[in-house]
Amino acid sequence: MGLFDFLKKKEKEPEYDVTNITIKDLNVGFMLDYDLKTWQVKEKYEYDWGQENFSHEFLLDAGDETVYLGVENRGDLFVTIMKPIKLKQIEGDVVKQIVDQKKAPSALIYEGETYHLDGDSAGYFNDITKGNNEWEELLSFEYLNADESKIVNITQWDERNVDAVAGIVIKDYHIENIIPGGK
Repeated sequence: MGLFDFLKKKEKEPEYDVTNITIKDLNVGFMLDYDLKTWQVKEKYEYDWGQENFSHEFLLDAGDETVYLGVENRGDLFVTIMKPIKLKQIEGDVVKQIVDQKKAPSALIYEGETYHLDGDSAGYFNDITKGNNEWEELLSFEYLNADESKIVNITQWDERNVDAVAGIVIKDYHIENIIPGGK
């Protein structure tokens, strides 16, 4: 050890155990394997549902496809893979009911399958990738199919701005070979 080694910039220690990286450690630049493809984490989002309840969402890119990976701790991890859908793909006028009547339907039909309202939450959204601390208010309506293997989530961002995503519920062990990477 040299006399001036204390002047050298010390690398910041990772916030995770490098010998046991899990889905809860994901960050922008990480690589992972899912569904026979390698994906890169391009963006990271955080949701604050109040009472110290947070969830995260990651934009994953495999080169030929992008998806959103949702990770929420509900005792066990609740993990989803979703893609944006057009609201008109959902039967009925769900947006009108949410915006005008201020109430989400108890069930909806998407691609011929019935989904039941599993929960609705008011919260805040932050795009961590942007590096600022700007939080947007939102209302989230989560629907699951009968065996809880598929999900539709409708988000109301403001009085008239509503979007939807749909996908599947997976187990955290379906996400494999997580490798930290640069941004």
